[in-house]
Amino acid sequence: MEKNFKRTTVTSALPYANGPVHIGHLAGVYVPADIYVRYLRLKGRDVLFIGGSDEHGVPVTIRARKEGISVQEVVDRYHGIIKDSFEKFGISFDVYSRTSGPIHHQFASDFFKKLYEEGKFVEKVTEQFFDEATGRFLSDRNIKGECPRCHAADAYGDQCEKCGATLSPEELINPYNAETGNPLVQKETKHWYLPLDKDQEWLEKWILEEHKEWRPNVYGQCKSWLDGGLHPRAVTRDLDWGIPVPVEGADGKVLYVWFDAPIGYISNTKELCDARPELGSWETWWKDPETRLVHFIGKDNIVFHCIVFPAMLKAHGGYILPDNVPSNEFLNLEGNKISTSKNYAVWLNEYLVDMPGRQDELRYVLTANAPETKDNDFTWADYQARCNNELVAVYGNFVNRALQLTQKYYEGRVPACGELTGYDRETLAEFCGVKEKLEALLENFRFRDALKEAMNLARIGNKYIADCEPWKVIKTDPERVKTIINISLQLTANLAIAFEPFLPFSSKRLREMLAMDTFSWEDLGSTTLMQEGHQMPKPELLFTKIEDDAIAQQVKKLEDTVKANEEAAYVAAPVKPTVSFEDFEKLDIRVGLVKACEKVKKSKKLLKFTLDDGSGQDRTILSGIAQWYEPEQLVGKRVLFIANFEPRKMMGEESHGMILSAVNFNGDLSVTTTIDDVKGGSQVG
Repeated sequence: MEKNFKRTTVTSALPYANGPVHIGHLAGVYVPADIYVRYLRLKGRDVLFIGGSDEHGVPVTIRARKEGISVQEVVDRYHGIIKDSFEKFGISFDVYSRTSGPIHHQFASDFFKKLYEEGKFVEKVTEQFFDEATGRFLSDRNIKGECPRCHAADAYGDQCEKCGATLSPEELINPYNAETGNPLVQKETKHWYLPLDKDQEWLEKWILEEHKEWRPNVYGQCKSWLDGGLHPRAVTRDLDWGIPVPVEGADGKVLYVWFDAPIGYISNTKELCDARPELGSWETWWKDPETRLVHFIGKDNIVFHCIVFPAMLKAHGGYILPDNVPSNEFLNLEGNKISTSKNYAVWLNEYLVDMPGRQDELRYVLTANAPETKDNDFTWADYQARCNNELVAVYGNFVNRALQLTQKYYEGRVPACGELTGYDRETLAEFCGVKEKLEALLENFRFRDALKEAMNLARIGNKYIADCEPWKVIKTDPERVKTIINISLQLTANLAIAFEPFLPFSSKRLREMLAMDTFSWEDLGSTTLMQEGHQMPKPELLFTKIEDDAIAQQVKKLEDTVKANEEAAYVAAPVKPTVSFEDFEKLDIRVGLVKACEKVKKSKKLLKFTLDDGSGQDRTILSGIAQWYEPEQLVGKRVLFIANFEPRKMMGEESHGMILSAVNFNGDLSVTTTIDDVKGGSQVG
């Protein structure tokens, strides 16, 4: 049902302040949210864009213990990194605050206290896992054990990453503390629960009947949870970091992070409105029925924002509920899942250093490849191709031609538009209709399709100037060229508006090159944006090519990370059963100088070694290491081999011994050699 709202409150998921943000966060939440907000502002609508860091919960405490510093030091560091990265990347929050601040602590505490005093919670005593050595209750994610489904040895208390099964800590076999390895016991503890089972009926009606327009992934996940039946959910936990539970006898307990974090949207709005009275009361943005509330989140937060947070707001009373929750799926990286714990990601703060001035290039690629309906994959090769073949070769090429020709023929002044041809009218008509198309897509959160539409306008402009060939026509019909250039400049000015929500940095540069002081969404589609005689400065390139070496550096960084993770995860194979010294002496291990080495015909695995073994006669040994070495790499090396194995025929060749190799952590083989020059035939012992 179409509704008219006076204003819009837009929130984006609060990132954990236990590390920087990466491209998965950007593609899933922050870029689409920023596109939508910039579009609303360009339309002249009242909108607030609310963000902030989530600074409570287990992840930040784990980081602090790993680094041997206080939790406050951790959140201070990463809140600063995240906030700075967002600002430099152009994510245009009206406020970016934090949940460890005094305003939020007081607001969340008061929110809990109201529900508690009105009897909206259920009090329960349950048994939870406890580490006697550290004196701490553990969260599900802090518990590991053997998976009851696939019997993987290191399943988490909420999920087995090997088989994907959803678990509870009680299901694990031999659970232990994931950080320390300590065994766990179960101990009684008292907590307060939000009785979601009592919200089942109204949530079903509100979501399943009244919000069928929500994205299929959002609607489907909510329906799955509702179909399974809702259950009470704890809102407090035993932890020494967080907002203390404001109830007598609740020492050592804090508000559960999932409960306090979404309240941060409201407390951050209050902080903003207190600092800027012209925005009105924070309550207007959260309680007025004429305010639209939109949450931008990743798919792992759907249930919290569509079921749990609305239940909290309704229990409190007086709040509006979200009108839409446009959640994206996940973005993978070079075919693998992004992993913060394994450092396998493209971190925004590092990208800004490695690719200076290329914020819009990343915004473009993440939007063009946005995981709006399914998981998508980011690759550096695709990033380079889209930047060079689309931004540079299409959009940038058209703009550069239009502005350079204006500079060349008319010293940067907009020429008069003469009589229009049929092709001129046809081209302008396509631009006149763009506003309606883009609005329909942006209003329905179809940002990927909207970007395609904007880029299609650049293609039309590029085709127009290429087809008209003003550099040729100038020789025969100078008046016609004035019209071609005028129309090209009108199209260019339109592009500066159409791309503003998506590529704010390049749109700003383009407006500067056009000396375009004022602009609004209502101007989009106009064919008189650039007035005759308007003076423009000398143009610059709007986009530049991404070179191969820059991409190679980024790919190598990921490869180095994968290798480091493999090395860190490597555990040496168990030592084989003990053998006597006499048994060892039966093996005759010697040094052989590789005189020649070649591939064995019709074999993908075997190399044929010709060794000087000190006997005066060459020795032939076949070894299955062709996958790891080219023959010429081994010639001249002094390798170790077993001399007293029985001869063995392989691929029609007879092998007299075995070349010794070490198996690396990743399965690669490395031929064993000597450090010093040792004579062929020297024994190893």
